[in-house]
Amino acid sequence: MEIRHNVYLVKFFLVSAVSFFIGTTHGVLQVIPPIRHWLDSIGSPYGGPGHMIDPLAHAHINLVGGLVIMGMGVTFYLLSLLNQQKIYSQRLANLAFWCTTLGVSGFYSLHMVFGIWEGFLLLSDSSAEMARVHRYYGPIVSVVASVMALGFYFYTINVVLTAKQIYRACRQ
Repeated sequence: MEIRHNVYLVKFFLVSAVSFFIGTTHGVLQVIPPIRHWLDSIGSPYGGPGHMIDPLAHAHINLVGGLVIMGMGVTFYLLSLLNQQKIYSQRLANLAFWCTTLGVSGFYSLHMVFGIWEGFLLLSDSSAEMARVHRYYGPIVSVVASVMALGFYFYTINVVLTAKQIYRACRQ
């Protein structure tokens, strides 16, 4: 088996490393006393705008951006080793990568932007303005979460079809 056909997996590991870097930096920043005090004052981690920053944004960049995307790359690599050939569809793998990466990046960014924006509005006692801003949150988060979910679906379909391919090869 040539290693060259697995080069496309490098992007999974790069995005994972970048996501862990962002998530670690986020985690360090959110425990610095002035930032922690601000987050607590806007509802972190239990509700309100603070909840969008800690834990939602922080958890998703680490867990989905770091672990899930790394897990996808490792799964595709290991399945190709088991199968001694390419996975069922490199195109599906690339779709899984891009949808998951764009989805988690959008999800993280969205929660950071809305959390900070609404946090400042909450502290300035602009509840009417906060409600006006927040009405855009639901539709936008639905779109980015759906893109991320598509990535998970493409991944699952590819894994199942590759497993069927391996199973058929073993039965022959």
